[in-house]
Amino acid sequence: MSILLPRRRALLAGVALAAPTLIGFKASAQAINLRSADIHPDGYPTVEGVKVMAKLAKERSNGRINIQVFHSRQLGDEKDTLEQTRFGVIDLNRTNFAPLNNLVPETVIPGLPFLFRDEAHMHSVMDGAIGQEILAGADRHGLIGLCCYDSGARSMYNRVKPINSPDDIRGMKVRVQQSDLWLAMMRALGANPTPMPAGEIYSALQTGVVDGAENNYPTYQAQRHFEVAKFYSITEHSMSPEILVMSKRSYDKLPRDMQTILRDAARESVPEMRKLWVARSESAKREVVAAGTKLNEVDKAPFEKAMAPVYDQFVRDSRLKQMVQRIREAA
Repeated sequence: MSILLPRRRALLAGVALAAPTLIGFKASAQAINLRSADIHPDGYPTVEGVKVMAKLAKERSNGRINIQVFHSRQLGDEKDTLEQTRFGVIDLNRTNFAPLNNLVPETVIPGLPFLFRDEAHMHSVMDGAIGQEILAGADRHGLIGLCCYDSGARSMYNRVKPINSPDDIRGMKVRVQQSDLWLAMMRALGANPTPMPAGEIYSALQTGVVDGAENNYPTYQAQRHFEVAKFYSITEHSMSPEILVMSKRSYDKLPRDMQTILRDAARESVPEMRKLWVARSESAKREVVAAGTKLNEVDKAPFEKAMAPVYDQFVRDSRLKQMVQRIREAA
C-alpha cells in the first residue's frame, strides 16, 4: 500500500468543519485574498519567489489580488498542506514534487535519479513543452500547476562518514521524502530509508533515529542539519525542481482576467527566483564549510548504475518512457 494514501475522510471532515475565517480564498469586487504555504523559512528563494509573484499580481490587478505567504511550516508540512490545497482550505502551495508522486504520475519524472545532465538541461526541459505536460497533470487532482522553481542538486549527508560509493551507504538509516520513489532510490543503494516530514529531520539526526538525509545546500544550511550531520557527499543524484500549485477550487472562483494575471505573474517570478537560488546556494555552501562540514566529491557512475532498477519500477507505461527519452534527447 502506498505510504501516501490520502486520509480523505479526515480531510473532508476538516473542510466541512472549517469556519469561514479559516478558508483561504475570499473574493469580492474590492479584494481577492489568497493564502500561500511553504515549509521553508522567510528569505528562502522559494518563499521570495512567491513574494515576487504576489507583487506582480497585486500591481497588475490594481490592488485586487493580495497573496499572503505563510512560510516556516506555519500551515503545516508539505503533505498536509497539499491535501488542504486540493480541498480549497489553502489557495497556493509551493511544494516539492515528491508529495505529488503517488497522485500525479508525471511528477515522478523530474525526480528520477541522474535524469538531468545539469541545471541548464533541467531548466530547458521544465520551461518547455515537457514541463507544461507535467504541470498539467495536476489539473486532474484539484490543483493548477502554475510554475516550477529550482531546488538545485540533491546530495547525501550524514553524521557517520563520507559516502564515496554505494557500499558506504549500505545499511545506513536515511531520511527520505514521503514518496515511494524516494524510498525506492535509497533501497536501490542498499540504505534503510525512513520517510518523515522535513520538520522532524534535525532531531532525528541529532538523536540517531536516522544516520543521514539528502538535500541541497540551501536546505542543509537553512534547516541547520550541518550542525548534526557533518559529512556532505556530492552525489547530485537528483535535480527535481519544486512546483507552485493553486487550488482548483480557488482558481475557478476567479474572474478570467484574474486567472490570467496569476498565471503570468507565477511564470514571470521564475527568473528572479533562480537568481536568488544561485546566490543562496553559494552562500549556504560557504557557511556550512566554515562551520566544519566536510565535503567530498564522488564518482557518480556507480550510484547511477545502482539506481537503474528505479526506472524499471516507476517508468512502466509507454507515455512516461517516451517522456524520459525526450528529456534525455533535449538540448
